[in-house]
Amino acid sequence: MNEPANRDLLLEEQEHAAIAPLRYGFDLGRREFFKLLGTGMVVCACAGSTASRTSGARPQSEDELPQSIQAWLHIAADGKVTVFTGKVEVGQNIRTSLTQQVAEELRVAPGSIALIMGDTDLTPYDMGTFGSRTTPTMGPQLRNVSAAAREYLIDLAAQRWHADRRSLVAADGEITERNSHRSIAYGELTKGRQIVQTIGDDPALEPPSQWRIAGTATAKVDARDFVTGKHQYSSDVIRPGMLHGKVLRPSAFRATLKSLDPAGARQMPGVTVVSDGNFVGVTAPDLGTANKALQAIHAEWVAPPQTSEATLFQDVRKRATAETDNPGGPPRLAVGSFDQGLASADHTLEQSYRISYIAHVPLEPRAAVAEWQEGKLTVWTGTQRPFAVRDELAQAFRVPTDKVRVLVPDTGSAYGGKHTGDAAVEAARLAKAAGKPVKLVWTREEEFTWAYFRPAGVIDVKSGIRRDGSVVAWRFDNYNSGPSGLRPPYSFPHQAIEFHPSDPPLRQGSYRGLAAPANHFAREVHMDELAHVVGMDPLELRLKNLTDPRARAVLEAAAQKFGWKPKRSSSTRGFGIALGEEKGSYVATCVELAIAGREVKIERVVEAFECGAVVNPNGLENQIAGAIVMSLGGALFEAIHFDNGRILNPHLVTYRVPRFSDLPKIEVEIVNRKDLAPAGAGETPLMAVAPAISNAIFAASGIRLRSLPMVPDGLTAENLPRSPASESTPFAGPVAKLVTA
Repeated sequence: MNEPANRDLLLEEQEHAAIAPLRYGFDLGRREFFKLLGTGMVVCACAGSTASRTSGARPQSEDELPQSIQAWLHIAADGKVTVFTGKVEVGQNIRTSLTQQVAEELRVAPGSIALIMGDTDLTPYDMGTFGSRTTPTMGPQLRNVSAAAREYLIDLAAQRWHADRRSLVAADGEITERNSHRSIAYGELTKGRQIVQTIGDDPALEPPSQWRIAGTATAKVDARDFVTGKHQYSSDVIRPGMLHGKVLRPSAFRATLKSLDPAGARQMPGVTVVSDGNFVGVTAPDLGTANKALQAIHAEWVAPPQTSEATLFQDVRKRATAETDNPGGPPRLAVGSFDQGLASADHTLEQSYRISYIAHVPLEPRAAVAEWQEGKLTVWTGTQRPFAVRDELAQAFRVPTDKVRVLVPDTGSAYGGKHTGDAAVEAARLAKAAGKPVKLVWTREEEFTWAYFRPAGVIDVKSGIRRDGSVVAWRFDNYNSGPSGLRPPYSFPHQAIEFHPSDPPLRQGSYRGLAAPANHFAREVHMDELAHVVGMDPLELRLKNLTDPRARAVLEAAAQKFGWKPKRSSSTRGFGIALGEEKGSYVATCVELAIAGREVKIERVVEAFECGAVVNPNGLENQIAGAIVMSLGGALFEAIHFDNGRILNPHLVTYRVPRFSDLPKIEVEIVNRKDLAPAGAGETPLMAVAPAISNAIFAASGIRLRSLPMVPDGLTAENLPRSPASESTPFAGPVAKLVTA
């Protein structure tokens, strides 16, 4: 992996690890502590400070992965193949794509392979399923493992037959000798024993151009189980003697418990009340009783005064002080001399863009089942980071990590929102007190309120452009939103780019693509504004400033499929275009929309996408289409409203997500580069949708929308420019400045 990629991965890992879990500070008494662990001597070794262990971060790199085949793959006597990976399935269909890659290199049918995923007792350590890292890192890892196992099996057969291994071929789960045509099944060779061999440095891999199983539209593994309801999510897990749990939530963020009267709940049959610091919860034989018990508890909370969304964008600027700015060196990029570039420009433009807090809204809210047995804690939960959650549990209950097991059933979406073990810790605390397994499922209101949000932010852009469309100066400052996707795909000769952390008013963390969708929004809308300044077609301006052939290729592919034509828009119909590059993948999006009065209707979205060699085109197309739909919400109407430590719209009735009636016609153009290694595709398809919509709205109406969401209430007086747009001067708005030399 090259140095910039290594740095990006490290920064992303730090971002994910910095998400603060819900902290309770459990006060485990001596009696409870030893009851929890059972008899015997306990020796605990703590590595690093609490801060350094947040969310399970650890200094472990991809180079430190186990090198033994047996850690990753097992072939049973009947030929069934079991593969072990710490990655998890959260709807992105990696169970299928990883199976295809194993099948390709091992030369077996996909149906003979079973993946054990996200089990901290059985799978090798993994940082987590985030950052579109599964395809470019775990895919090659399992291909290498499978190829090494294949070569080992050929060696076994050669030894058994005293044959020249060059005459042996692996195919269909068997080793065959070309001359004699005799064959032997893999399972007969291994007899179910572990393959105690190292993977080696450079196993021979099949190039993408020769793929027969990988690269095809293989059907989703276990698809029937999901469609018929047979699949068990975390909330479906049932354990013997299991109770149901609920947690009493504070009246506001940062609140502390002043008084508690649980008498009414404790009088209920089968109810256990747990009070531990600020943590208050109940367990009961059924969910209905648990809810009634929670309602019977009388609590008084004290919360400090807190800010509201009315001052959000001023707050994130104020709090990005010299003391908090760039701790440890968050991304700061300088190319050439920005001041010199600006001085050489014919026009300069200065704008600000605003990004609201939004929620992840996973189909499956957080859920966990926790069970203590003989001093060991086992938790079933939906998380993207099972090993981080294991460490979080070990820290919360002061036990060694080998006394905690986390299992992740295939989960109903996450979008970067399930990195911490909030529900797991809560369920484990309740189970410890009750002495029985406990299931805890968050309500939708809890998910909206107590999960973390995509960071809000302000992005300032100042640029200089020449009359011929050459962008010669580029300054880009992101306040709070995040550093992902800061670097532009364009070849600007003079750049000054910086991320400014701040002290946010709400709990915030990872989102699909982290801050890259926000940074792309600001960058691609600004590029459109520059095109308007010099009177150039937006597509032409982008191509003029691009030297990356992959970026040019997706832009041209999207424009061709869309039928892009300059100055095609009218007062009721707009067309917009935008470009994106993230995590080694490239995307270009074209949007057609209609405007009728206040209503903005997205009618058509064309997206060209390139992520190297495609492992599963059907799965990829589904990912892209899903990302486009998800992007509509953040672009048009999704926003978290809050005031004084409280969320004001914690229900789907008041938090608007895309509906079937919002969906446009979606056309996907996949640029399959079999000459390149596969890259991730879970995040990049989001990047260009929101800016393309903003650009299309401007093309039709002359209204330049620079805040996300753009039209939560339609095109209203608040959206209207202070002065009419013209062909020569773009709408500047209250936070814009245009200077023409």
